[in-house]
Amino acid sequence: MDLPNCIQAYFEADNRNDLEVLMATMSPEAIVEDEHRRHAGPEAIRNWWIEAKRKTPHVNAPIDATTTGDVTQVRTRVSGDFPGSPVTLLFTFTVANDAIARLEIA
Repeated sequence: MDLPNCIQAYFEADNRNDLEVLMATMSPEAIVEDEHRRHAGPEAIRNWWIEAKRKTPHVNAPIDATTTGDVTQVRTRVSGDFPGSPVTLLFTFTVANDAIARLEIA
């Protein structure tokens, strides 16, 4: 699957539980929208990720992806220690200057 470098690095870091590398994929102004909550900026995104991994340990396996301009949508199989695992979620990334500027998870 052909993903922009920062998105590939995001999934690899997330699955290794490597917060520092994951944060390096994000722009300083990045925004993450997950579970109807908005997390803006490095501190909020760091806290979101730590809490998500603590609350629901999981791994992501990209299934397929489409890119249009600076937006890449990745269907991902998410499996872990939660009811209904695995589930398929849609990760919508907006990339700017080789970094993730926005991530929406639905």
